[in-house]
Amino acid sequence: MSRIVIIGGGPGGYEAALVAAQLGADVTLVEAEGPGGACVLTDCVPSKTFIASSEVVTGLRYEERFGIRSSGLSGVTVDAKAVNERVKKLALAQSGDIQTKLIKAGVDVVRGRARLGEDRLGHTHQVLITPEGGETYAVEATTVLLATGATPRVLSSARPDGQRILDWRQVWDLEELPSHLVVIGSGVTGAEFASAYLAMGVKVTLISSRERVMPHEDADAAMAIERVFRERGMTILSQSRGDSVVNTGDGVLVTLSDGRTVEASHALMAVGAIPNTSELGLREYGVDISDGGYVTVDRVSRTNVPGIYAAGDCTGVLPLASVAAMQGRIAIWHAMGEAVAPLRLRTVSANVFTDPELATVGVSQNEVDSGRFPARQVMLPLTGNARAKMAGLQDGFVKLFCRPATGQIVGGVVVSPKASELILPITMAIENNLTVDQLAHTITIYPSLSGSIAEAARQLMQHEIQ
Repeated sequence: MSRIVIIGGGPGGYEAALVAAQLGADVTLVEAEGPGGACVLTDCVPSKTFIASSEVVTGLRYEERFGIRSSGLSGVTVDAKAVNERVKKLALAQSGDIQTKLIKAGVDVVRGRARLGEDRLGHTHQVLITPEGGETYAVEATTVLLATGATPRVLSSARPDGQRILDWRQVWDLEELPSHLVVIGSGVTGAEFASAYLAMGVKVTLISSRERVMPHEDADAAMAIERVFRERGMTILSQSRGDSVVNTGDGVLVTLSDGRTVEASHALMAVGAIPNTSELGLREYGVDISDGGYVTVDRVSRTNVPGIYAAGDCTGVLPLASVAAMQGRIAIWHAMGEAVAPLRLRTVSANVFTDPELATVGVSQNEVDSGRFPARQVMLPLTGNARAKMAGLQDGFVKLFCRPATGQIVGGVVVSPKASELILPITMAIENNLTVDQLAHTITIYPSLSGSIAEAARQLMQHEIQ
């Protein structure tokens, strides 16, 4: 029987454990925080739960457009303590559900830490497991999967203290909303938190080191969302970098690289993450590590050492829970001799949970504009969509990319409420090599936001005919 040890219980780890157990392996999963790891307990699940609360407030913003008369936003009070208690409660519930599923599948779940032990000749790897409050013991494994995730990056001049200077894992302990929140970092994490706190009525200043927010996302989409942010009252300081943050006792003083200062009640640090690989004994064992500390893997999650695989944020491949889960499954399928297709990042959809949301898949605008990937495209604003008009939506669009000659769909962007749901048909089209003709001939619900996806395909098809 295969003996598999998985270090890390986030999506990359627990999904892999379930696959391994299903295939009859003897599986040990080691996780320090609890099943689901940081993704479920402090990161993805809590942040999206928090965003769900902010969406309730957003729904009251324009109610008079619909003929609804009430006190509107002026009568809304957000109980930060209650919101955060709900966030933590749901995270623990999700973690508990995962633990139940793992135990039912026969996985040995160990609360604790693990690292690689001494190099062994032969076909096994020694793993040293230290359970919480217990003594370290060794396990000989035929396969080891590293799925240890990443931790918020800390600047020496702006160290989170859990009171005024916060990272995204500390905001859940606030008992009151900030009166003025400075978000340092305008990537996906920074933009999501800035959007959610703004919706809850908090004064937000977003510090962006680039010309626009979310510089690595589709430019049209990022600019549309930045425009919404500004219209709703967010202050965005572009081409600025936070040099230091000081807790002044009753607030924070943020000093920018150009000498300007910003005073606020709290600061949220969203300046990236670093992989949790330094205490796994990898270099000593001969596992290749990049300069940034990421575990080097191929498209089936193998490291350079036979029998040792890695998945998730510790690999730096793509920091998405969905990708981590698939990397973990692929690793186990490959290790146990199952048929497996290598990871295809072209078919991975990603979403930014701002308001509105931003979803992307496949070929990007940058690749098309640079000539690296020839494609025809169309961008269709949602303002002409009947369902969008009924919902009072004034921002958003659908963008499709297809191959010039064949019309095969190769990429898409959606900016809309629930873009995370609307991106699915485009993802399925790319996964199954569908053309704009095929998508255009698909009957959609009327009225529906998804109708704009088929309409975009029809416009590309007409373009093709011309």
